[in-house]
Amino acid sequence: MIRSMTGYGEASAQVGGVHYFIEVRSLNNKYFKASIRLAEEFQGLEAEIESRLREKLSRGTITMNARCSDASESAAYTVNSAALSKYVDQLKAVPAVASGEFRVEISSLLSLPGVLQPPADEEDRVERARGAFLPLLAKAMASLIKMREREGSMLVADLHSHREFIAKRLVLIQEKAPGVIADYEQRLRSRIEALLQEADRRVDPADLVREVAVYAERTDIAEEIKRLSAHLDQFGELLAGTDDRPIGRTLDFLAQEMLREANTIASKSPDASISRGTVEIKGAIDRIKEQAQNVE
Repeated sequence: MIRSMTGYGEASAQVGGVHYFIEVRSLNNKYFKASIRLAEEFQGLEAEIESRLREKLSRGTITMNARCSDASESAAYTVNSAALSKYVDQLKAVPAVASGEFRVEISSLLSLPGVLQPPADEEDRVERARGAFLPLLAKAMASLIKMREREGSMLVADLHSHREFIAKRLVLIQEKAPGVIADYEQRLRSRIEALLQEADRRVDPADLVREVAVYAERTDIAEEIKRLSAHLDQFGELLAGTDDRPIGRTLDFLAQEMLREANTIASKSPDASISRGTVEIKGAIDRIKEQAQNVE
């Protein structure tokens, strides 16, 4: 199933008086790139979270935010009385403080290093957070993947329409191509006969056939049409696939190959109607390339 690379998912839960929240966003990227935002105390979970993201998402810029708010009394930091007393004693020795010219706010004292100590059960808090965040991450990613799949179905419809347009134009070019040689032969014969009539001479049929053969060799686009048709068939097979294998890069590569064949057809054929059809094909291929950038 084709999925886009744009999506969003979130999940939250209340566990033991602590509210946990996770959101995951994804945007287009040629490769997988994860940006994981965790509180400093939970940084140790980053590697495991990235591994979980990689299991489900193969391409895209993934941004994950995880937050928790603990309203229980166990979340309170402890005041290190010994450290606070030491700072106060040192400040009392400063003349400006001792004379009352300078006042120290308690908030400033509490922000000094070592005054506030995190809860003693910090390791337990991290483990509890892990137990809450990982299931929420799975739910958020499931929501994100559903959104990617919805957008992917719209991408498939659009890509199919461009493929069908190219196929129809290619049929017209294929039908027109044989007549280009015949038209050239007729024009060449008429031109040569008109020139030689004035000199009262006749053209050697062998020379004419040789000239037409050289022109036919130079302007033959049968191989390019065949290869472009094969690319379109493969493109359709990929769009119809039902597995979860990412195909965005393959679609992009196929679009490049299709454009290569279309450019060759345009350069080899001098016919105006074929040139117009080729221009329309190249325009559709460019739109396919744009859309392929959105496919995982």
